Amino acid sequence: MKRTHTCGELNISNLNENIILQGWVSKIRKMGAMTFIDLRDLWGITQLVIEEKDLIDISNIKPEFVIEISGVVIERKSKNFDIPTGEIEIKVSKINIINKSDLPPFEIKNNIEAQEDTRLKYRYLDLRRPEMQEKFIIRHKVYQVLRNFFSDNKFIEIETPIFGKSTPEGARDFLIPSRLNKNKFYALPQSPQLYKQLFMISGFDRYFQIAKCFRDEDLRIDRQLEFTQLDMEMSFANQEDVIEMIENSIKTVMKTIKNLDFKDKFIRLDYSDAIEKYGTDKPDLRFDLEIKTLNDCFKNTDVNLFKDLKNKSIRSICVSGLLNKKELESLTEVGKQNSVEILGFAKYDLKEWTGSIGSKLNESEKKQIIEIFNIKNESTVLFVIEDYDVASKAMGAIRNACANLKNLINREEYKFLWVINFPLFEFSEEENRYVAAHHPFTMPSDESIDNFDIDFKNAKAKAYDIVLNGFELGGGSQRITNKEIQERMFKAIGFDNEKIKSNFGWFVNAYNYGAPYHSGCAIGLDRLCMLLTNSSSIREVIAFPKNSSGIDPMTNAPDIVESSSLDELNIKLK
Repeated sequence: MKRTHTCGELNISNLNENIILQGWVSKIRKMGAMTFIDLRDLWGITQLVIEEKDLIDISNIKPEFVIEISGVVIERKSKNFDIPTGEIEIKVSKINIINKSDLPPFEIKNNIEAQEDTRLKYRYLDLRRPEMQEKFIIRHKVYQVLRNFFSDNKFIEIETPIFGKSTPEGARDFLIPSRLNKNKFYALPQSPQLYKQLFMISGFDRYFQIAKCFRDEDLRIDRQLEFTQLDMEMSFANQEDVIEMIENSIKTVMKTIKNLDFKDKFIRLDYSDAIEKYGTDKPDLRFDLEIKTLNDCFKNTDVNLFKDLKNKSIRSICVSGLLNKKELESLTEVGKQNSVEILGFAKYDLKEWTGSIGSKLNESEKKQIIEIFNIKNESTVLFVIEDYDVASKAMGAIRNACANLKNLINREEYKFLWVINFPLFEFSEEENRYVAAHHPFTMPSDESIDNFDIDFKNAKAKAYDIVLNGFELGGGSQRITNKEIQERMFKAIGFDNEKIKSNFGWFVNAYNYGAPYHSGCAIGLDRLCMLLTNSSSIREVIAFPKNSSGIDPMTNAPDIVESSSLDELNIKLK
C-alpha cells in the first residue's frame, strides 16, 4: 500500500478520512482496553489508538519497528496543542510490520545524554532524532537560499576538481597516491582558490560553488578534516563589491531562516582595533568586557609584577561582580592554555581593594583603574603581562571565558562584523620566517604596495573576514593580477624561481593571456549552520563527521588496508 499522508500533516480538517500511514514506532502506552502508539517520521508524530475489541495483534510491536497502518481519523478527547496533529488520532483497523528493530543503544528522542562517540557509532539512529533532523532541514534551506541568491545575481555555479596538485603555503594537504602514475600524488583541495581565479581569467565574470574542502589539521568544535564552503569570485570587483554581495547574501539567509531583518550595514573593525579591544581577530560582540592596555597606569608602581616591563604589555579587563576562588582558578587555567602563567586580579567592593594586585595598588592607580573602566559597582579587574600579541590572545580567551562564567551572552542574538586591513604576512615560529597570512595571491594594500616585500611586519592586505558571535564565518581578498607583484610576493615568502615554476607555473602562466582584476570570498557553511541551530559544534550539523581524534566511530575510518592495495600503489609502510 502507498501512504496517503505523512505523520505530521493530519489535523482536525481530516476527520473521518480513511488514511494509510507509515513510520517508526516512537512510544507505546497501554491504558486499560486501549493501546496508544506514537508513530513518527521526518515530518512529525501522529497518535494511533488500538482497541482490544478490534482484535488487532500488537503484541510483537516494539519501539523503532517500522510499521504501516490503515485507519480513520478521529478527534482526540485529550488534545495536545503543542504538535500540529495534536487534535486528532487514528483509530487503527490494520497494522503491518515492515521491519523489526533491535533495542537501540539510546532512546530516539531529543536531549539525550549519550556519549558523543556512541551517537557517532550509531549515527543513523542519532539522525532519527527530531532535533537532529531539524538541523539538517535548516541546512538544506540555507543551501537553497544561497543558490537562489547567487543565481539571481548572475553568478554561475561551476564545480572544481577534487583531485589536484599539492602546493605549499596553507594547511597540510591530504595526499592521494596515483596508481597510473607511479610515485606521484594528487592532493585534495584545501579550497578551490586557484581554480576560481582561473574562471575569472576564463571570462565567466561571476562564479559560485558549494564546495567540499579538505585540510589535514587538528580538530576542534568549529573544524573538521573535510568541510563545506560557499565559494564565490567576481571579476572587475574590489573589496567593497564582495563585502556588499556577501553581506546581502547573509542577510537573506537570516531573514529566511530566522525571520531577522538586518537593515544596517555590518560593523567594520580594523584588525589592529580588534586585537586591541578584544584580543582576537574574531571577536564576539554580544557582550562588552573591552580589553585595555594599562602600561601608562603603572609607570611608577610598587607592584612587583608590573615593574621592569621592557617590551611587555599589561592587558586587562573589568568584570562586574566579585569573582570567587573557583572562577579565578578556571580563568587562570585558560591563561595557561594561552601561554600566560600568571593571572593577576584586583577585587573592588566599593570600599576596599583586595586580591593579588588589588592589595598592592597605590591611590593614583586605584583612581585611574576606576576611571579607565568606569567602575560603578562591585568589580573584579584581571591582568596579564606578556608580549603584546601573547597577552592579547590570552586576555581575549579569558574575556570569552568570563562571558560564559557570568552568563553575559544572549544565545538568541546574532552579531556580525567585518574585520578588515589584515596583515599581509605573519611570522611562523616553526619555520622562523614570514609566511602569507591568508594566501600568497592576496593583494597588498595601496599603502603597502611599494615596500610590502621589505617591511613585512607592517605590510597590510586587501583582505577581509566576516565574523559571527566569535567565530570566523569566512574571508576573502582582492587577488593579485599583476605578474610583477605576484613574483615579488612569491619571493617575499621564500620561493625561488624554480619553486614558483614547479608549484605555480601552470597558474601564473594564465596571467600572460589577459586577466581582469577580481576579488572573492568563501563562507564556512558548517559554521554558519552550527550557529543558526545553536549547536555545540559543527559535528552536530555534518551528517557523518569525524570525532575529535579524526576517527569515524561508525565505519572505523581511517583503517588498515591490505598490503596488495599498497603494492598496487607502489607504497611501503615504515
